[in-house]
Parts: sequence; C-alpha cells; structure tokens
Amino acid sequence: MADTTKSVRPDWVDDDLFPFESRFVDIDGHTIHYVDEGAGPTLLLLHGNPTWSFLFRDVISALSDDFRCVALDYPGFGLSTPGPGYRYLPEEHADVVTAFVDALGLEGVTLVGQDWGGPIGLAAAQRRPGVFVRLILVNTWAWPVNGIVHFEAFSRINGGLPIRFLVRRFNLLVSAFIPIGHRRRKLTAAEMSHYRKALDTSERRQASAVLPSRVLASRAFFEEVEAGLVGLATMPTLVVWGDADIAFRPQERDRLEATFTDHKTVIVEGAGTYVESDAPEEFAAAVRDWVTTQDSSIAGEQDR
Repeated sequence: MADTTKSVRPDWVDDDLFPFESRFVDIDGHTIHYVDEGAGPTLLLLHGNPTWSFLFRDVISALSDDFRCVALDYPGFGLSTPGPGYRYLPEEHADVVTAFVDALGLEGVTLVGQDWGGPIGLAAAQRRPGVFVRLILVNTWAWPVNGIVHFEAFSRINGGLPIRFLVRRFNLLVSAFIPIGHRRRKLTAAEMSHYRKALDTSERRQASAVLPSRVLASRAFFEEVEAGLVGLATMPTLVVWGDADIAFRPQERDRLEATFTDHKTVIVEGAGTYVESDAPEEFAAAVRDWVTTQDSSIAGEQDR
C-alpha cells in the first residue's frame, strides 16, 4: 500500500475542529499520529472503527485542564501511515499500541477503550501491567463472540466480500456507521468530512474494511485477551455506556461489570456507539468525577 499520509498535518484538518498539535512517532516502521494535550493523570484514548483520534476532540478539550490526554491513530486510520506488509489486524494494532506506550514512556495510565479500542487496549494493559492503573471501557467487549448470532451476523455481513468492496469503493463504513453511532446529535458536514478524508482512497479504506471480519476471524486474539482478564479484574474500572447503541447490548455491559469487580457504571441515556462524540459533556463529567473520587479515596487511605 502506498503511503498516503506524510508526517505533517494535512491541510484538510480544521484547526478549529481539532485544535491540538499533531505529533508523529515511528513505531516499527509505521508513522503514528497522536495528540498529547494537558497535564495530570494520563488518559490513553483508543478509538474504534472507522474513527480516529478526532473522535475524542471534545473530550480532550474538556479534560485537558485536569488530565494528560494522549490519543493515537492506528496505522491506516486518521493521520497514521502503515509500514509495508501491515494487515490492519486487531492483534497488530495491539502490538503498535504496546510499542507506543513504551516509546512515550507512559506511566500511571488510565486506558480509555471504545469499540475496538477496548480489546486492543486491554491486550496492551495485560502486557504492561505496571503501566496501567485504571480502566475506562466504553461500548466495547473483550472476549470471543463466535457463535453469538448478533455478532456472527454483523461480522459475516459487514466483513463479507460485497460490503468490503463497497467500503473500499465508497467509504461505506464511514457513511453508515458514524451517523448511526450518534443518536443524541447529528454530526455536521465538516465533522463527517474529517472522517471521510482520513480514509480518502480505496487503499486507505482497507484499514476499516478488514476489521468487521476480524470480529470472528481473530478468535485466537480474543481468547488471549479473555484469558488475561483475570490479571486486570481487580483494577478500578469505569464503564461508560451509551444505551441506544445497536452494536453493543446490555449483555456486553453486564459481562464487563461481572468481570471487573471494582467497577462503576455510568449509563448515558440515548447515546450511541460513539459516546465520546455523541455526549461529550456527560462523558467528560463521568471521567472527571470518577477519577477524582478514586484519587480522594487513595489519599484518604494514605492519611490513615
């Protein structure tokens, strides 16, 4: 695949919509774009499909006074460029995120994983247990879903050859998934343009075309993530859940709650898959309130 993103910010990125410095780092031959804004406890913000760090723009603006907000784009997404031979598999994305954490020397990290960012981030957290201290899981999952009709249908239809052709030819996932995943508000034409232009060629759209089939095909990866959950199960966890999501259901939220014993759940009523963008004020408030409560509890225990 030809490199379509240089290590400079393209002109189509609107400085008013995305008012952050674009940074780039080489990770195993991939040029990874990320933003690193604010100071305080570190939030590592991981997107899903077919989005990029632009998804978190309002959340970063709201939280950067109190937190260090680090958000990267996986190779092939956003402004990141994959190296030769990259296949856009979730297991490869997890390798990149782990290496990214190492390259930036991140410590005391709170993972914020939305959609695919959940299993990808949890895989990284399992590999770097001393680095991650808290989890924020947002309309996501962390186990194999083979045999579950809901996910089997999604993966086989959206990962099949006809839809993959339409994705590469017409950017179908951006045009369909992103509007459907916003239930509380309608994105502006300028916002939609930022998602379309990030995947502006058929070669570039391969990144988003691959992932639906991997819901089933990456079973070994999900089995590995599931097996590693025991090591993370007692980590403080915030579950933020848009309850109007058609992709992730109450069953997935229930399983997350059962897995992570030290959890708090915040339901964002009427929000879709992309809660961070659909209801950013509520999302940011949930994160700030929970982390503040966590830190106050730790300080109280240390004073005893």
